[in-house]
Amino acid sequence: MVAIIIGGGALWVGKARYDAPGPLPEDTAVIVPGEYGLMDIADLLVKQGVIADKWVFVGAALGSRASGKLKAGEYEFTKGESTREVLSAIVAGRVIEHNITIPEGLTSEQIVARLMDAPELSGAVRQIPREGSLLPETYKITRGTTREDMLRRMARAQQAALKEIWAKRNPEMPLKSPEDLVILASIVEKETGVSHERPQVAAVFVNRLNKKMRLQSDPTIIYGLVRGKGRLDRPLTKADINTPTPFNTYTIAGLPPGPIGNPGRASLEAVANPAETQDLYFVADGTGGHAFAETLAAHNKNVANWRKIERDKKVDPSSAPAGTAGHTGATPDID
Repeated sequence: MVAIIIGGGALWVGKARYDAPGPLPEDTAVIVPGEYGLMDIADLLVKQGVIADKWVFVGAALGSRASGKLKAGEYEFTKGESTREVLSAIVAGRVIEHNITIPEGLTSEQIVARLMDAPELSGAVRQIPREGSLLPETYKITRGTTREDMLRRMARAQQAALKEIWAKRNPEMPLKSPEDLVILASIVEKETGVSHERPQVAAVFVNRLNKKMRLQSDPTIIYGLVRGKGRLDRPLTKADINTPTPFNTYTIAGLPPGPIGNPGRASLEAVANPAETQDLYFVADGTGGHAFAETLAAHNKNVANWRKIERDKKVDPSSAPAGTAGHTGATPDID
C-alpha cells in the first residue's frame, strides 16, 4: 500500500511538472542535432532553459513510446512552454521554416553565390547549374538543408513550370522548343522590371523573330561580355555593340545559343502568350518603364525624348540595371 501511495504520488507530481509552464523567459530557437539521442536532447533542453526537469522529459518520452520519434531540426519554443508542448513539438517535427528568395533574372553563378551566403543552408556546390535551369522564387527551407538539395529543388520547380507553360503557349509562336522559350524569357526578364510590360516586351521580340529582324537586345551584349557574372560596371559602347559574341543579338540572327539568366514564371508566361501588338522597338521612357513603337521613325523620337530626360536629370546610364534602358533597334543612339 505504501509503495502504491508513493508511486501514485510520484506520478501525480511528475504529471503536474509535465504540464506546468516551463522556465523560458522569452521565445528561444534551439537546434537539435541529428546525432542526438533522448538523453542528449533532454540535457540540451535543460541547458537552453527550455525545460526545468530532465527526467520529466525523459520519463514522458519513454512512457509515451516517443523516444525513437524525436526529430532533429531547429525549433522555436515559446515563453513558458510546458514540457508536454516541447516534447510534442519535437515528436511532430514542427521545425522553423526560413524563406530563401531568389530574384528573377540572376545567372546561375549569381544564384549559387546567394545560396553560399545563406547561413541556413549547408554544404558546398559541386558544379554551377546550367544557365536558365533554375526557377527564381521564394522557397521555404529548414536549417541545414544542403545547397545541392536547394538547387535540385529549384531545377524541379523550373521543369514543372516550363512543362505547364509550354503546354499553354500560343501555337503560332516562332519558338521550336521549351528551351527557346526559356532563352527568350531570359531576355525579357533582363529588359524590364515592370510586371505589366513583360507581355509587350515579349511581343516586340516575337514580332522581330517573325520578320527575321535581329533582336538587338542590350542585355545579350552584356552577357556575351561577362557571362555568368551578370553585370557590366560601365555603360555600353559602340565597340561593345560591334564586338561579336555568340550571345550578341546585334551581331547574330535569331536567338542566342542559350539563356542569359534564369527567368521567373511571369516572364516565361509572357513569352508563351505575348501581347498582340505590331511593336518592333522600345526604349526607356524616364518613368521606369518603356516607350514602344511600331516604326523606326517613331522609335527615334522616343529615343530622342529619353536622351533629353537623361540630360535634364543628369542620369548616369551605368547606374541603371541591365535592360531597364534597352535600346532595342536603336544602335545609333548608343554612345
